[in-house]
Amino acid sequence: MSSSSVCAARPTVPPAADVVIVGGGVMGTSTAFHLAEAGVRNIVVVERGDLGCGSSGKPIGGVRAHFSDPLNIALGSRSLRAYQDFPHRPGADIRLDTVGYLFLLTTDEQAAGFEESVRTQNGLGVPSRMVTPEEARRLCPYVTTEGLVAAVFSPTDGHARPGLVVRGYADAAARSGVVFATHTAVTGLGTSGDRVTAVHTDRGSIACATVVCTAGAWSRQVGDMAGIDLPVRPVRRQLAVTRPLAPPAPRIPFTIDFTSSAYFHNSDDGLLFGLADPRERDGFDTTWTPDWLPLFRGAARRRAPALADMEIADGWAGLYEVTPDHNALIGRSGELSNFLYATGFSGHGFLQAPAVGEIVRDLYLDRTPFVDVSPLSADRFRAGAGIRPEAHVV
Repeated sequence: MSSSSVCAARPTVPPAADVVIVGGGVMGTSTAFHLAEAGVRNIVVVERGDLGCGSSGKPIGGVRAHFSDPLNIALGSRSLRAYQDFPHRPGADIRLDTVGYLFLLTTDEQAAGFEESVRTQNGLGVPSRMVTPEEARRLCPYVTTEGLVAAVFSPTDGHARPGLVVRGYADAAARSGVVFATHTAVTGLGTSGDRVTAVHTDRGSIACATVVCTAGAWSRQVGDMAGIDLPVRPVRRQLAVTRPLAPPAPRIPFTIDFTSSAYFHNSDDGLLFGLADPRERDGFDTTWTPDWLPLFRGAARRRAPALADMEIADGWAGLYEVTPDHNALIGRSGELSNFLYATGFSGHGFLQAPAVGEIVRDLYLDRTPFVDVSPLSADRFRAGAGIRPEAHVV
């Protein structure tokens, strides 16, 4: 089935399903693909717009295993391998470019923290390494060494095109019989005892045996419909792409100034760049504004001066789905046994989607996942706990 037919609006929803997945972004389509590949049938994905119209359609596309803790490293590494194999399984070109990630560090404290992370990563098979300011400049000629203490390079990381990933997973899932109910809003969940019994939409109700929430920034509202606390808040993130560059930009790593969170990488004939604006308030507004550009240009003048005055051709805004400790929510509800969730990835959803699709499949089938995700249960916040925040924001 072609992607155009996958995304076509349906006049009504099926009356019943074994599994209803709420949210048709990269997490929902990955989950649908992995369930269908495992032989699960009668799956419906409900999406309020087009597939990938939420956060999945607007991220920066980074893929990496460079994290500070073993669990996120495992999710990133597994997903990297899946993205490398994507042309064969499920079968699509996602324009994966393995250029590496380059973190620029400006304090001894940052360098010490990254040295610890690199040791952890190396012990788990990730070939990251500390590099000198001079080597950082050789890897990325835009970088200035002035004020740079050290850098970290992870050569197996890179970036891909999220829209192509969503389409690849959705097309493969549709070929296995998954129904995609796009332009369909979830209006409520029916429950009885400790189970969800139906998903109500503006195009009809679907009686169901299992619900999977992959609704990204909108997950708290979905959880509230069933009385389940999914502590996710939406935060706008903005980025921009430059006009085509002449001469063309060199092929560079995905480069991040850790102090400011400013980042940039190749994009077609120019560069893509952005940063996390600390002034941004919570909310669902995805209007692109130029207000953040002076922050980026100021950071660029310190770390990569040539970028500071580049002309902007286009830009867009999307939503991060942020949890209190900036780590994902993955698991099965303790209140409703047939309610699963995979959300709250705080900017890391695209790069972890293949692995998380496998994990949700295994939770549904009562299999043991390849990694223990119990620390990512939404219940961790009930006692005010959580796990160590992941500091790497892109």
